[in-house]
Amino acid sequence: MAAVPAYPWRLAPDGLATRRQLRAAGLRPGGQDVAAQLERPRRRRGPLVAYLYRVDAAKPVRPMTPAKWAALAKANAARRTCPECGRDAGYVIPSSLGMCTPCAFPDEQCAA
Repeated sequence: MAAVPAYPWRLAPDGLATRRQLRAAGLRPGGQDVAAQLERPRRRRGPLVAYLYRVDAAKPVRPMTPAKWAALAKANAARRTCPECGRDAGYVIPSSLGMCTPCAFPDEQCAA
């Protein structure tokens, strides 16, 4: 495997972007290999590395289908449902508690 070029932090040439930058532009890597990498030095550990992709070879993001929207809504509803009382808490149940706040702290008054 050939080594990819490495650039110092914030000094990448135009035409290359990270995954997040591609996503913000409505693009995705689309199966292309990493074109280069950015390296940000750190004091006591190895450098942070960000992989770069060619913008001209990127493809548009696939649109969400109705089935994907439904699956996402179902997953989010499951994260809000308390396993103890079965109610929709209106917020994502914290994994540290494993249940909604009124079930976790029954002595405290809560307007649920």
